[in-house]
Amino acid sequence: MIYFILLVLAGCDALFMFLYMHPAFGGNPSKAEKEAYQGLANFRNGKFINPTATKISMSPSDFFSMIKESLSRAKETNPADPIPVSKIDWSFINSKEDSFTWFGHSAFLLSMDNKKILIDPMLGPVASPVSFVGSKRYSHDLLPLIDSMPPIDAVFLTHDHYDHLDYPSIRRLKNKVEHFFVPNGVGVHLIRWGVPKEKISELNWWDETKYKGLTVALTPSQHFSGRGPFNRDTTLWGGWVILGQQTRLYTSGDGGYGDHFKEIGKKYGPFDLTLIEGGQYDRRWESVHMIPEQAVQANQDVLGKTMMLMHWGAFTLAYHSWTDPIERAIQAAEKEGVQLIAPKIGDTVRLNGELPMPHIPWWKERK
Repeated sequence: MIYFILLVLAGCDALFMFLYMHPAFGGNPSKAEKEAYQGLANFRNGKFINPTATKISMSPSDFFSMIKESLSRAKETNPADPIPVSKIDWSFINSKEDSFTWFGHSAFLLSMDNKKILIDPMLGPVASPVSFVGSKRYSHDLLPLIDSMPPIDAVFLTHDHYDHLDYPSIRRLKNKVEHFFVPNGVGVHLIRWGVPKEKISELNWWDETKYKGLTVALTPSQHFSGRGPFNRDTTLWGGWVILGQQTRLYTSGDGGYGDHFKEIGKKYGPFDLTLIEGGQYDRRWESVHMIPEQAVQANQDVLGKTMMLMHWGAFTLAYHSWTDPIERAIQAAEKEGVQLIAPKIGDTVRLNGELPMPHIPWWKERK
């Protein structure tokens, strides 16, 4: 029995050292940083909190139902074949015209006022701290695209989950990015990965700043954070408002539906384009992820003129069909009279008044 106990203790020690030493897990806010957050309305007892109380149901019955669904719906939750990525139009991206390019899930390359901006640039092959565990990308590895990108003026991160903040992507990007904008606390991960502190701006909800003529603000979302078992909610999460001379853009980040969307619309709307999360939903975590119909409503709340659904098309993190988010969103948008676009992964979309573009159901070819 004593040998078994020693083996368990040794295993626990090895796990702790792995979590502590592996750089992909990022850093942790210091005691001084946590003390600085104490006066914030959205920080309590060492943790950031949501505008409305949230709950993720993980009872024993929920756990076993997840296993059952993952097995019974395995063929639906992933495309039958790898998703092709459109040939990137670098010449247009490098032009002065406002545009965006989608890399799947929540990763975008924007051109606004001739500034090149990345949002949640998760371009790695797996949404996990290690390559051998986690949801694998539907398409081929996109990390090599970073080498072809122009110099990046700014990266905007919405939170520190692995499907949004990717260690391999940041390591490959960091030397071609001028500045990083992140929610409170997220900077510790970047600093551990070699990004100089002076290149990072941390914001709280409703903080607003100027950057190279752009107005940027961090807005609330109803979600959570953490890259390991011991740092849940020690960093903040949110969405971003980015306002240029020609284009007003809002990206929601991850989060459940709530009254904060109307507040965002009242303060910063209308928006020419909204990037709204509406994939990876489940009844067990309905308060921290929207279903597609709620995403369409959120677009209306923030006064979006044209909407794009995001958080789908790259990874399987829930148990619905991988095409369910976009098909439900299109149906809801048509019912509500919302202009919704659905470009292919890798397509560059002009933001010059030509929106919306017609639906081309490319995902039906991959079922």
